[in-house]
Amino acid sequence: MIYETHTLSNGIRLVHKPDESPVAYCGIAINTGTRDEEEHEQGMAHFIEHMLFKGTKKRKAWHIINGLENVGGELNAYTGKEETFVYSTVLLEDFERATELIADIVFNATFPKNEIEREIEIILDEIQSYKDSPAEEIFDDFEELVFANSAIGRNILGKPELLRNFSKKDAERFIENNYHTDQMVFFSLGNIPFKKIIRWCEKYLACYPTSIRSIKRTSPSDYQPQQLCYKKDTHQLHLMLGNRAYSLHHENKLGLYMLNNIIGGPGMNSLLNLSLRERNGLVYNVESNYTAFSDCGIFSIYLGSDPKNKDRCLSLIAKELQLLKDKIISPLSFSKYKKQLIGQVTIASQNKENLALSIGKSFLHFNRIESMLETKQKVHELSPEKLQQIANEILDHNKLSSLIYQ
Repeated sequence: MIYETHTLSNGIRLVHKPDESPVAYCGIAINTGTRDEEEHEQGMAHFIEHMLFKGTKKRKAWHIINGLENVGGELNAYTGKEETFVYSTVLLEDFERATELIADIVFNATFPKNEIEREIEIILDEIQSYKDSPAEEIFDDFEELVFANSAIGRNILGKPELLRNFSKKDAERFIENNYHTDQMVFFSLGNIPFKKIIRWCEKYLACYPTSIRSIKRTSPSDYQPQQLCYKKDTHQLHLMLGNRAYSLHHENKLGLYMLNNIIGGPGMNSLLNLSLRERNGLVYNVESNYTAFSDCGIFSIYLGSDPKNKDRCLSLIAKELQLLKDKIISPLSFSKYKKQLIGQVTIASQNKENLALSIGKSFLHFNRIESMLETKQKVHELSPEKLQQIANEILDHNKLSSLIYQ
């Protein structure tokens, strides 16, 4: 992957990947998320992400909405546990327009009082919509279980009783404490000379003062496996199992991504899909997921099933996990799994929007972009013995937490 980089005088890093297309992508990745909130600020990072679109020193909300929409572009944002992204998709001729608009809403948001009141109601509705979807709500509750008493386990959307009291001053204080230029990356993908991008970023981004993060994140407290069951008014049983896992910087990260792919990844040939759905008809959906953060991670298995099938599902899951711990994967099967993972990664890289966001996140955390050739080489270097070792660390039944809605 060929990419170009530059650092502005105030510390904001630029990273650009040339791409032959009439469409370009650009945005700002900020190393700030919900884990950076104080106890009384729960939901603040996500609230601010919403409010960035509601007015700046020179724009009303209407002007922000139409700034790119009127030329066929898109303006988006999302908040995670550790990052906030504001980004756009535009035609090449509108790239400078997108850069200026994104810079304006990130650095000049005004948080109008009437917009705050309206947006809080929208977020409260968003929270209720999640509560109406147990298959989504259980993921948030499970992270809170695995990262109990830690900021990284909190729900991104926050708590209604806290949201209702958020003010302009609260938002400005959070930005002052967490939006630092040394923790920002301007990322772009498109058929634009990098010299032009540097010139536009010098004009629209370098004018803001240097700010450096001084507050250090607190790592999650010690992990204690827990088993919880909640009574819910649902027709299905929803179940999650999982454990803490490797961080973004851990040497076994790629191995666990591969193991996760084998266990319950997106392929219909995952072990749990074959066992629980195809052979036994017990579930409509069963999946596993691995999310890596800067200093920790989480591995989980989710399924939805008829309540009467709970014990059978748990038994089959335990059987598949035990086999991975006890038995080394055969060379033939391992070769197939490597090809499958490389194929999925390569195909995913062709989604240009996701690729642009991935470039931004990678440069934010690692200050470099791993090429597809490097990724393939690392996959080929994995061994069945390494995956068995990872399985015994992460899938240890004594370390698994569980959460059930029934």
